[in-house]
Amino acid sequence: MSASVFAYPTEAVYGLGCDPLDQTAVYQILKLKQRPVEKGLILVAADINALAKFADVLNPQWFDRLQQAWSDTQRAVTWVVPKTQACPDWISGQHNSVAVRVSHHPLVKQLAQTMPDSVMVSTSANPASLEPARSAAEVKHYFGEALYCVEGELGGLAQPSEIWDAQTFTRIR
Repeated sequence: MSASVFAYPTEAVYGLGCDPLDQTAVYQILKLKQRPVEKGLILVAADINALAKFADVLNPQWFDRLQQAWSDTQRAVTWVVPKTQACPDWISGQHNSVAVRVSHHPLVKQLAQTMPDSVMVSTSANPASLEPARSAAEVKHYFGEALYCVEGELGGLAQPSEIWDAQTFTRIR
């Protein structure tokens, strides 16, 4: 397994991450998860401006709504917004939109900032149909020793991020 794919703690569960522009790494994650590329993946960053390359997060129609949700440190909220031309299809899947989140988790923020565009893939660390890993030991159980795992504390939330559609303001998850 490439060192460009790694597991890390998020607000509620362990995630799998990589540089979203590294197509080989993204496909490694999809293979690990047994997830079809058509479904798309979440992108996470430390601030909204980093996400603007990939998603229309600065659109005045929903900017305030996103900012308000992302300023609440007691929640993890992912927004589905129209993607930009820079967002690759292996991230957005079959959609014209992409799921994005600004994280408050210190380690997630730090890891995202090490990526070339200060944005990384964030998808739960589990094969399809299994519960997301909530510890480094569970990550190793699912994926073995070949996957690099950044160990750390989860962010204290009981459930993975809520997912909302920014255009319709409807909850997806």
